[in-house]
Amino acid sequence: MAEPKITYPLQTLETIPDATRPVLEGIHQKFGKIPNIIATMANAPVTLQNYAALGANFAQAGFKPIEQQIVFLTISIENACDYCTAAHSTALKGGFKMPADIVSAIRSKSPTGDQTYDVLIKTVRELVQNKGNLAVVTRDAFLAAGYTKIQLIDLLSAIAMKTLTNYLDHLAEVELDPAYQPEAV
Repeated sequence: MAEPKITYPLQTLETIPDATRPVLEGIHQKFGKIPNIIATMANAPVTLQNYAALGANFAQAGFKPIEQQIVFLTISIENACDYCTAAHSTALKGGFKMPADIVSAIRSKSPTGDQTYDVLIKTVRELVQNKGNLAVVTRDAFLAAGYTKIQLIDLLSAIAMKTLTNYLDHLAEVELDPAYQPEAV
């Protein structure tokens, strides 16, 4: 039986401390709202700032935006985060117009039919499952797919970033935003 989760208030632009207001404003501007997981995280200003910095930096790692979402979804699945799995599935199907069958394949840990996506997903899965250890064959396939040795290191930033929200979902009672509910686990 799962342990009871902690309830935190959902912070808003009106309730957030001044020091972290710019971070929350930036998130609001990017998404047009403040997702509940971020509104919960905003109770811990240091963690919120770290999360935002990791996200901004990972966005510059040379992965296409759709690949970034695939990475985030894969990490969330491996960390069994229901909230983030629904959120990133919604983003892939909605904003990125990824076909539902490909999102379903990622979620069920099946091949997507896209060799580059499958190599990226396998690499991320293995890094998360094996706590940073990666088989040579997986590493070589990642590099052969056109990714770089630097991007391999940058995946660790994505894992750190998503682990913050994934573990927060495990720790705290976070209500799934209405927009993400169709993708609920």
